[in-house]
Order: sequence, then C-alpha cells, then structure tokens
Amino acid sequence: MRFENIVMKSITVLLLAVLLLFSCQQQQERQYVIGFSQCLDNDEWRRTMIREMERELSFHPNVSMITKSAGGNSTIQIAQIQELMDQKVDLLIVSPLEAQPPTPIIEKALDQGFPIVVVDRRTASQKYTAFVGAENLLVGQNAGIYANVLLNGQGTILEVGEGADTSPSLDRHRGFVEVLQKYPGLVLEESLIRDWTPQEYEEEIRNYLSQHRDIDLVFAQNDRMALQVFEICEELGLEKSIEIIGVDGLYGENEGLDLVDKGVLAATVLYPTGGEEAIEVAMDILNNRPYQKENLLFTTIVNGDNVRILKQQASKLIDQQANINRQSARLADLNETYSLQKNALYVTILLLLLVLIFGSVLFYLLREKQRSNKVLAVQNVAIREQKEEIERVSQQARQATEEKIRFYSYMSHEFKTPLSLILTPTEDLLDRKAFDRREVIPVLTLIRKNANRLLRLVEQILDLRRIDAGKMELAAETYDLVEFTRDIVQDFKMKAQKSRIDLQFVSPLTELPYTFDAEKLDKVLFNLLSNAFKYTPDGGLIHVSLLLANNEVEIKVVDNGEGMTKKDREQVFEIFYRAQQNTSLGSGLGLALSREFVQLHDGEIYVVSEKGKGTTFTVVLPHRSVVPSTGKSELPHFLRHSPEEFGTPNQYNDSQDNGEGASLIIVEDNPDLLQFLENKFSVNYQVRIAHSAEDGWEAILQTIPDLIISDVTLGGEDGFSLTQKIKKDFRTSHIPVILLTAKGGIESQIEGTRAGADAYLSKPFNQKLLEQKVRTLLDNRNLMRRRFSNEITDLDQVPTDERKFLLDFELLIEKHLKSPALSVETLSQEMGMSRTQLYRKITALTNKNVNEYIGEFKIKKAQQLLTDPLLNIAEVAYALGFSTPNYFSTFFKQKTGKTPSEWRNN
Repeated sequence: MRFENIVMKSITVLLLAVLLLFSCQQQQERQYVIGFSQCLDNDEWRRTMIREMERELSFHPNVSMITKSAGGNSTIQIAQIQELMDQKVDLLIVSPLEAQPPTPIIEKALDQGFPIVVVDRRTASQKYTAFVGAENLLVGQNAGIYANVLLNGQGTILEVGEGADTSPSLDRHRGFVEVLQKYPGLVLEESLIRDWTPQEYEEEIRNYLSQHRDIDLVFAQNDRMALQVFEICEELGLEKSIEIIGVDGLYGENEGLDLVDKGVLAATVLYPTGGEEAIEVAMDILNNRPYQKENLLFTTIVNGDNVRILKQQASKLIDQQANINRQSARLADLNETYSLQKNALYVTILLLLLVLIFGSVLFYLLREKQRSNKVLAVQNVAIREQKEEIERVSQQARQATEEKIRFYSYMSHEFKTPLSLILTPTEDLLDRKAFDRREVIPVLTLIRKNANRLLRLVEQILDLRRIDAGKMELAAETYDLVEFTRDIVQDFKMKAQKSRIDLQFVSPLTELPYTFDAEKLDKVLFNLLSNAFKYTPDGGLIHVSLLLANNEVEIKVVDNGEGMTKKDREQVFEIFYRAQQNTSLGSGLGLALSREFVQLHDGEIYVVSEKGKGTTFTVVLPHRSVVPSTGKSELPHFLRHSPEEFGTPNQYNDSQDNGEGASLIIVEDNPDLLQFLENKFSVNYQVRIAHSAEDGWEAILQTIPDLIISDVTLGGEDGFSLTQKIKKDFRTSHIPVILLTAKGGIESQIEGTRAGADAYLSKPFNQKLLEQKVRTLLDNRNLMRRRFSNEITDLDQVPTDERKFLLDFELLIEKHLKSPALSVETLSQEMGMSRTQLYRKITALTNKNVNEYIGEFKIKKAQQLLTDPLLNIAEVAYALGFSTPNYFSTFFKQKTGKTPSEWRNN
C-alpha cells in the first residue's frame, strides 16, 4: 500500500510538472512594456507618430505600449513620467515640448536603470540612452535653399513660427538664416516666432501682410500655419504673388503633401515623426542589440516634382498597415488553435510517458535518496568554499579600507603638526612688543623647517597622484652615478657625526656615466638614507655601496637598526600600509614613491630585513651603454631638506625642574613641538617632558604632577590610552589632562572626553588658549582644594571620581586608629603607593598633608566618641591611639580651643 501511494504521488507530481511546463510554453518569449510620454497631442503630426509606433509594434507581439499625453503642460508630463516609472515599465520613450523642464526627471529615470529614448525634441542634457528625430537645423537649411530656387536669388521673405523658446523653432530659424546669408538678394523682412493662440496668430499675420504686400515668400515652420497663411493671402488677393513653404509633409486631407499637390504650398520640408524608428531603436535596446545613440532622420524638400510619388508611398503604407492588422488578427486566431492542439498533443505524450515511467518508479525511489545525499554533500562543500572565499575577500576589503582610513588619519596628523609649529610660533612673534634677534632666529628657523616639511609632503602626494594618473615621465640625462651617489651620502655626514653613526660610501668604481632622471633618483636615495637614520640607533652603522655586475647597476643601503618583521617586509612599499604606529607620512609615502621612481627607470627595489638585525634596501637598475657623443652633464643641485628632519628625535632631558610654580608633564613625540612647549611653559612652571606614552606614565608616577599635556597620536600607546590609565589609577586620577591632536573631528573629541580628558585642543592650536586652559584647570583645582580643606570626611562633598580613594584611605586610618605606630609609611605601603605619591595625592585633593589629614580625622572621631557618656576621657584617648590621656587632651585643645571635658560639657 505504501508503494502504491508513492507511485501515485510520483505520477501526480509528474503530471502537474508537465502540465505546468506546457502551459508556460506560451510565455517563453519575454514580454516587454514600453511607456510613451508626449507633451503635445493636438495635431496630426503627433497622431501620425503614434500610428507609426503602433504599426511597428504590430511586428512585435510580445511588446505593449502605455501612452500618456500631457496636453502641452510640462509639469503634467513630469508627473506622468514618474507614474510610468512607478509602473516599472521596461523602457521610456519621451517626446518633450521644452528642453529644460523634463531634463531632471529623465536623468533620474536613467540613473534608476530605465532606458530612455528621446523623440523629436532634445532635452537640456546628453543624459539619455538614444535620440530619434530629424535635424531641425537641416530643415531650416533646406527651406532656405528652396526659397532661393523659388525666388531666383531675389526677393523679400517672412518667417512665421510658434514656440519661441523651443529647440525646433530656434534650430529651424537658425538654419534658415544661415542659408539666406549666402544670398544677398534674399531679404528676411521679419521672423514672427511667438507663443500665441490661433486667433492672435491669424490677426497678426493678416495685419502684417496688409501692410507689407511686397512680401515674395513666406516660410511657415509647420504646414498648419502655412495653410492659415494661404487662407489669409486669399482674403487679401495675394495668393498669386506670394510663395509659401511649410514643414512636416504629412499624408492626409489638407496636410502637407495634399497642400503641395493642390498647389496651395510651393513646397513643404519633409519632417518625419520618427515613430517607427523610435520603436526600432527601443527593440534594439531591449534585446541588447547594437544601437546608435544619435538617430537623425532623413529630411528633404517636397514640391510638385515628387509630391505624387510620396503620396502614393504614404497611401501604400496605410494600406499595408490595414493588411498587417488583418493578418495579425488572423495570426492570433491561428495561434489560439495551435495552442489548443499542442496542449492536446502534450497530454497524449504525457500519458504515454507515464506508462513507460511507471515500471522504473520503484528503482528511482530506491536510488533517489543516495543520489540526493551525494548532491547535498557536494553542494555543502561548494557552499562552504564559497562562504570561506566571501569571508576572505570581505576581510581583504575591510583591511584595505582600514589601511586607507589609517593612512588619511596619519596624513591629517602629519600636516597639522607642522602647521602647529608654524602658526603657534608665528602668533607668539606677533604678540611680542619687542624682538631679540637671538630669540627670533631659532623661532624662524623652526618655522622654515616645518614649512619645508609641509612642502615635501605636498610634493610627495602630488608625485603619487601623477603616477596614478600615468602622467609621470622621466627627464633623463647623463651624469656620473658614482659622484651623484657620493654627494647624497655626503649630505648626511653631519647627521652621522652628531649621532655617532658609521656612515660610509663604498664603490670600486671611480666613475660610472649613466643616463637617469637625477631628481627622481635623488629622492629615492634620500628616502632610503632618511629611513636608515630614522631606525638606526646612536653608535650604529649605515653603509652605502654601488656596484656594476652582470650588466646591472646595484645600489645598496645597509643599516644595523631595529629591522622589520616578515609582514612589514612584504608590504613596506604599499601606500596604505603602516608598519608601525609612529611611522611618519613622509617616510611611508617615500618608500612607495621610491619603488615607483625605480620602476620608471626599468629597475627594481628590494628589501632584506630581520627584526633586531638591521635592514638592507637594494636598488637594481639595468646598465645601458652611454652614447659617447652625449657626454656627462653637470650634476644638478637639489634643495634638499635637512637630514635632521628625518633623523632620530633630539634627546631632551626629561627630568629637569624649571621654576617654582606648579608641575607639568608634557608628552609629545614631535621633538620640535615638544621643545617649543617646554620653552614656553618652563618660564612659569616646573616642566618635565616625555617622548612617548610609556615614558610619560613613568614620569607621572614618579612626580605626581599638577597637570598633564599630551598629544593623542604617539608612538606605541596613544594619548587616549594614557588618559584612561591616568584616570583609572587612584594615584593619578585627580590630575587634569589636556589632549592635543590633529584629530579634530567630533568623534575624536567624544573619545577624548570618554577617556577622561579635561580639555581637548585641535592642531594647529592657539598658544594663548593652551596657556589659559592650563591656568584655568590649575585655578579650578586650587579652588576645589580650598573648598574641601575643612570638609575632609564629608565624602558627599568630594568629586565622584575621588570618593572611593578617600573612603579607602579613611577606612585604613580607622583600621590603624588604635595603634600608636600609625604613620605615613604604614598608610602608603597598604595603599600601594610611595610616600611621595600619597603626599601629593592627598595635598592635591584636600590642600592638607597626610599628617594634617590624620589629625583632622582623629579630632572628628574624638568628637563623635565624646558624645557617648559611657566612655571616659582616657578610654577615648586610647581608642584614638594616643599614648596618654594628657597628650590627647593637649592635642584636642590645640585643634579645637577646648579640652575634651569642656567640649563634652558644652
């Protein structure tokens, strides 16, 4: 029974599947919907366009068309186009009245993926898929040429038209005038092209012709207006003396072809509607066939010589269309009959197939499970591999994005720090009333140095942009490469001597004429040497060698600096890769540029490095024979930046005292800015400096300063992490922190505030503002200490961040209160602080030292105990850790002005 159920279900499923397949045969060919929006529909020319479209669509039974007309209102047409877009048509055909109004909605439709075919009149932009229409400029030119023929080069002409601001009227007028200018005997008396009603037009033309009866020819920009001109001429008796040329050349009663045939018009310019051509282009687009964007229609003069042929052709087309319609109806009937017969055949075939399939159903069911399991296993493996590949690509994209964001972040930092060292000293100079040359020269030197640094950064970024755009070219000349390399190494001699670095240039060659771009190769070697000095410690070595072997020039820069990891070596020449947080933008861009410049010379650059064992950069250039007649050019002189700009930072004394005021610690990795801030603040404060967050934290724990100024972007740990560490450690949580940073965005300010910073200044900052921030924070801290100096044990009056520290401290005093050995050393050990740190912390919070704080605590505790009548004076003294009651009484009277007994009796 179970088997029979399975067989019946299988037969039912097969039957339904085959029937569904047969019913879908009628829909194999994709169905399309075209939306047609026209602004005007009130003349025969527009109706002819629609008939031509319908005639062409009859050859495409899988295509239907929705037609909307705006009655000459562009605003309504815009809304109708949006309706067609909402209906999700497959393609839009638009026939505008004016160029500008529909342009935005057409561009919007194109941006949303709708193909756009513009018919007859153009829009105000080139954003459309295709244009179909006659060239109105050519229409005007044809009319002008035939006017010359009619008048034999002599006569006066009147031009009439409508739609003064529409592109057809303007182009037809321009083409007509261009031709007339070639024939001096033809005079265009007037161009009456306006936006007028039929009554205004008729009255104006009648008045004009009544006053200007010498007009020889009238050029009307459409046949309808031309017919009205003829009727007016009949009224005035001028129909024999005035020739009339129209435009359109439509077939039908009193249309252009009929008027020419009757002799009403001397000629008409054939202006095809483009309906048939628009549908042809639309089908090419929908079927992904090649098509032309600009489809200009043929136009010509229709006169008595060819009008009968054109009328016969038009009549034949109409007859053919009627025949096509009859054939289409007949074809539809045949298709319906065919469909019924085909479905009957399919059912018969299906029944026969079911008889044959029935015997194999059991075997199929037995094998299906195994086959399905195998297929699922393969699909699972494929899906898992695809998932892993997607995750890998996503990770790469995310990593690339992060590297770019990090690159631009460091770019901002690298620009803002030199700007700070330019603007801040400049403002300082402007604020001075008198100048001392000894003080001004170092400041101006600092400004010049950082201006040159900015210039170098900008030049490197521009070089990268030129390389990306493929506009970087070599300006190669022949120089002595040995002398050129030696001169660059010589520029670093002073730096090497100052840092006690063994700098040598070694080459077995006395000279090597070589053709190269000196400026670019100078930048390559200068960047490599700058990097070597940056990561080579004092007392190290940097050796530069130049060799010629195997028809290659090899330049090596070897140092015994800190070296690189494997990951750093693989990506050191990538623009967006940053091996270390403290790598500057200049050096990062420099290596990327160096590789590009070397490759422009058809060379390669390699790096060999190991962490802790130094780095070797090798530039390999192909050796080319120098033409003897070329000779050697004189080596150019390049204005290089001082190697100090790229060398190791100057070492400052980080433990100096500079004055008797409050103590400050300044943490900044830029040596110039650090030196400047130290000089400015050491006048009024005790200043201690540090080059990194790690050194700064050690200095903070050693000194417990009154205030900390720190940069955000530091080598290794950043300023945000340092601020969090300061605020979370009970030994330093009370110290105000000012953050300086190139990250001026609101997100960075929020992060700094979240970390606990008391103030946040963006680079370049105003020095006066920074000094005022320091004074204000220190003054507020002093006000707080004075306020709470008499309220030590009232924890509700203490700032929230410090309550836990004072509570723990008072509990520790309470714990040792009875012990005579209670001392600062005991308390500092149990608090996990040094004696100095505890003293500074308590003084900063309460304006009292530790001993004074303990004394105040004991007095308040004694006052509480004295309220208990069951305790005598001696018991209170021993409970507070006093060795004798007399010593307690003396201490109590010194603090309160009363003996314990007097205080209790009150």
